[in-house]
Amino acid sequence: MSSSRRLALKIVLRIGGSVLGSPPKASVVAAYATSINRILEAGHSIAVITGGGGVAREYIETARSLGLTRDAQDTVAIHTSRLNAKLIGYKLGSSSVSATVDGMVSRLTKNRVAVMGGLRPGITTDTVAALVAEAWHADLIIKASDQDGIYTADPRRHKGAQMLHTISFTQLAEILGGEHTPGIHSIVDPVAALRIAQHRMRLVVVNGSEPENILKVIRGENVGTSVA
Repeated sequence: MSSSRRLALKIVLRIGGSVLGSPPKASVVAAYATSINRILEAGHSIAVITGGGGVAREYIETARSLGLTRDAQDTVAIHTSRLNAKLIGYKLGSSSVSATVDGMVSRLTKNRVAVMGGLRPGITTDTVAALVAEAWHADLIIKASDQDGIYTADPRRHKGAQMLHTISFTQLAEILGGEHTPGIHSIVDPVAALRIAQHRMRLVVVNGSEPENILKVIRGENVGTSVA
């Protein structure tokens, strides 16, 4: 196997909807498209999964107030995340957004890049990213969050929370594991955290307000929180 082949990575990029903006900001979408294209130019392959952010949570709250089921609440959020995926897909030159994990893997095999949003009720796009990474045998999951990394507690609620630069899979499950609820807003959702820990998938969580952080991770720079 050649050196260039060994260096080519299969990357799953999960972009938080809150990072893109609610509604998404054109400048942020464009910046991510630029970073994704730079990753492709470097010879890597990349699966992009987008969340729905604040808009999705607003739809969930409306659905909840209407007395709709949890599945219905999740479903409206899924459509919001897919709209965000459409924006990035269009900017990358393709209107096609995958709706299944198998579809993502097929497109990645052909094009080295594919985009999707939510998958089904009961899971968030963090878990979608984990499922894609598992099926595709990805080398790395990068979560572009609205926080600098993983903390000992939610820094929005606990002023004394400390950021952890490196944690184990066991620590990931202990800190973030749990059950899914529609509209959950976590650095990594509980179901995804447990799945990533179980399958020992390498994960790096970074502040997504700077798309350059994605490139720093791939270059091996110390940024955010590394789970391994």
